Order: sequence, then structure tokens, then C-alpha cells
Amino acid sequence: MNTYNSIIPEIFKDTSFSLEEINLIENTFEKLSLNKGTTILKSDDIVMDQYFVYEGCLRAYFLDSSAKEHTIQFAIKDWWISDYTAFFTNSKAIMTIECIQDAILYRISKKDMENLYDKVPQLETFFRKKMEKAFASFQKRILANLAQSAKERYLSFIHSYPNIERNVKNYHIASYLGITTESLSRIRKEIAQE
Repeated sequence: MNTYNSIIPEIFKDTSFSLEEINLIENTFEKLSLNKGTTILKSDDIVMDQYFVYEGCLRAYFLDSSAKEHTIQFAIKDWWISDYTAFFTNSKAIMTIECIQDAILYRISKKDMENLYDKVPQLETFFRKKMEKAFASFQKRILANLAQSAKERYLSFIHSYPNIERNVKNYHIASYLGITTESLSRIRKEIAQE
């Protein structure tokens, strides 16, 4: 691949690489162009990969015992997504991940990532920092779900995902917030009247 038009500096912002390292990394990633509605991971699958979102929007969700969907994460441009519980513990997926918009993704396997860590050590630092931020973000979300009102959670959601609302179905947002679509409509009306 031509390193001068490489996607690698865009994926790994603020990380410096030699041209040889860029070629090595780029040859490890696989570009995927997927249509809206495509499922990239299903519950009970073996999780071998994680994905960088170059374009589009994905949703990771969990189905409970009564088949109710609980949206765990949205992934938009510059975000990473996988079922990380399964990815890091070598267990089966507990989530399903679907494209809710046409998407361009870059996929890397856990094995390839581990090999790259040995050859390009700054990647390990990059992913460690990403995981630290993700862990902090998930902790904040858990605390918000425990302590904030539905309206406060919605306001936090639109702050975190400012451009996603017009591209995502209402029931996906409600599922993410842990509320009904009727409650979501009521909250939006309250905010519009303020």
C-alpha cells in the first residue's frame, strides 16, 4: 500500500511511525465496506477481531432472557468497537454488533495486534490509553445510570454523540438510555419547551 496515502496516521492520531512501521501496520488491517443492517458479530460467536470505524455508525447490544435489547455502545467515526469482554477473555460473545448506517471499517485480529505490539511498541501504548479512556467512560455511564434522571442521561448522550441522533432510530437511543421510546419523546418535548 502507498504509505503517503496511508490510513494509519488517521487511525493512530498523535502516534509517530517510520514508513516501515506504517507499511507493517497497514498490511495487518483489513478494510471492510459494509451495508446498513450488516451484523459483524453475533452473540455466542468467538471474538477474534476489533474494528476501527472510518465511516458510518455501529451499535453493540445485548439481548436479555426476555429478548429485550439493551444497547451498550454506539461507534461512530474514529471509534473502536468489539465485544471486549469476549475479546480479552477468549470467551464467546455476549453482544451483537450491527451496522446501523453504511460503514467503512478497518479490522484487526487479536493475534495480529499482539504481533504488532512486539514489532511496533508504541501501538501497545496507544491501545492502553484507549482502553483506559474506555474503562473510565463505561464507569461514568454506570454511575450515570445509577444516579442520574432519564433527562440527565439523555442530555449526556447528546453531548457524547452530538451528530448521531438524526441517524439512529429512537428505540436504539431509548435502549441505550434504559428508557422507553415514550419516555424519550416526553424528555425531548420538555427540553424543546425550556
